[in-house]
This record gives sequence, C-alpha cells and structure tokens, in this order.
Amino acid sequence: MGYDGLRQILWGMFKKMVIADNLSLVIDNVWGNIGLSNGSTLLIAGLLFPMQLYADFSGYSDMAIGVGKLLGLKVTKNFNYPFFSRNIAEFWRSWHISLTGWLTDYVFTPLNIAFRNLDKLGIALAIMINFFIIGLWHGANWTFAIFGLVQGLLYIPLIISDEFFKKKKVKTNSNNLPSFQVLLKMMQTYIIFAFTLIFFKAPSIKAVWLYFNGIFKTSIMNQPQFGNIGELTPALIAAIFVILFEWKQRKMEYALQIDNLIKNRWWKIICYVGIAVLILLFMGGSTGFIYAQF
Repeated sequence: MGYDGLRQILWGMFKKMVIADNLSLVIDNVWGNIGLSNGSTLLIAGLLFPMQLYADFSGYSDMAIGVGKLLGLKVTKNFNYPFFSRNIAEFWRSWHISLTGWLTDYVFTPLNIAFRNLDKLGIALAIMINFFIIGLWHGANWTFAIFGLVQGLLYIPLIISDEFFKKKKVKTNSNNLPSFQVLLKMMQTYIIFAFTLIFFKAPSIKAVWLYFNGIFKTSIMNQPQFGNIGELTPALIAAIFVILFEWKQRKMEYALQIDNLIKNRWWKIICYVGIAVLILLFMGGSTGFIYAQF
C-alpha cells in the first residue's frame, strides 16, 4: 500500500507541477491582459483552462490519496477520468466526486423525491437547485452562481431525451480507441465545459463579457500570441501524454498504476525515475492549488 501511495503521489506531482503550474503562468497572463489579447489567444487559453484545473485539482487529489495510503488509509478517488465523458451528466459523475456525491445524496435525491409528481420538470428543478448550490459553494459571487445554473441548464436536453439516467459503455474500435462518434461527443463535452469555466475563472460579470467579446472579434483568425511559450510547450506535450495514457489506463484507479502494463520491476523503476526527472526538468513556477481558496 505504501508503494502504491508513493507512485500515486508521483503521478499527482507530475500533473500539478508540469502541466498545471506551467499552464497557470500562460493562462493567468492572458486573463490579466484580456483587452490586449487577440481572439485566438483568448480562445486557446479558454480551451486550456479545463486541463489546468483538472491537472491541478486531480493532481492534488492523487497526492492526498497517496499520502493516505502511506498512513494506511483508504481514501475514495475524487476523479474518474472526466474528459472521457460523452455528456455533462457523465462528466459530473466523474468530476469532484466527493462534492457531487455528497450533494446527490443530501440535496438532489431529497429534492427529486419531493418533486416526483412533477415528472421531468421535477428532475430539472432538482438539478438546477443542486447546481446552483454547487456554484455558490465556490463563493458568493454572481459568476459562480451563473456557472452553476449553466451546468444545470445543460442537463435539460438529457432529461427531455431520457439520457440523464442512462450509463452506456464507451464504444471502442479494434485498436481500443474511441469510435469517431464517441470522440466527437467527448470533444463536445470538453469544449462546452471549457466555455462555462469562463464564468468560473472570471472575477466579475464584466470580465466574462470582455472575455467572450474578445473571443468573437475578427482577431480570432489571427495567430495566437503567448509570451510564455517556454512554459506552454512542455505543458501541452505533458497534457497530451496524460490524456493518452489515462485513456489506456482508464480501468485503473489512476494512470500510473502500471502493473498491468509492465511486469519487470526494473522497467517500472526506470519509468518512475523518468517521470521524476521530467518533473525536475519541466516543473513550472510554484503556484498554489486552485481549490485551496474554496
């Protein structure tokens, strides 16, 4: 258990220090200069923020779970590969599981029972209230409240089409890759979530307006301008590696649980040492955990 805890801590450190910390330098710089950034820069920064948030928060969770294992404690996983979700309902079943699970048990379920005579409208009301609370849990700011309400609204088509409670197995082809249709749904879910996170990231409604207005200017066709290209490149390469590796290892508790892939002990050690070296070479500037403020 201690060995497993150490490698989960290592995996969490890789996501946090190589991906999240490097992306933080780039994305925070864009947010600090919204009016000076062209549309393509704002768009790419917006699309990268979910990855930064995931690497930061899931990295923190992996480290916390790993420390728990070192102490002999079994801590429930907080993320279950959310970027492989095909709709927003699947996404929230896999993202911040400790919070969403608690709210499902103590907010959504009682409300759903109370509104059961309203049929689909009752489910929708329970969902909207549930996500409004999720938004306010992050802070007493209109941006968080709207973020929560938007998440709830995204459930409405699923409720109407009876897709809300369905849990379908992900279809893969002969190479164990997602089918083209499934891949499109995953990308669609990611992009939608990325745009809603603009409300989450923005300090005010005015900043939200400036950001969206900046994206949809004609400058969206211009070449993106990132002054922190030295931090962006390793973060992007590491992010692609993490996504591909997590897809391969999606049936494992976490991706670096590689006993199913590598049987030889020395090759495993080489793999762990290699990841540690990558952390030392490409770790970004020291930044705090995003969710430390909540």
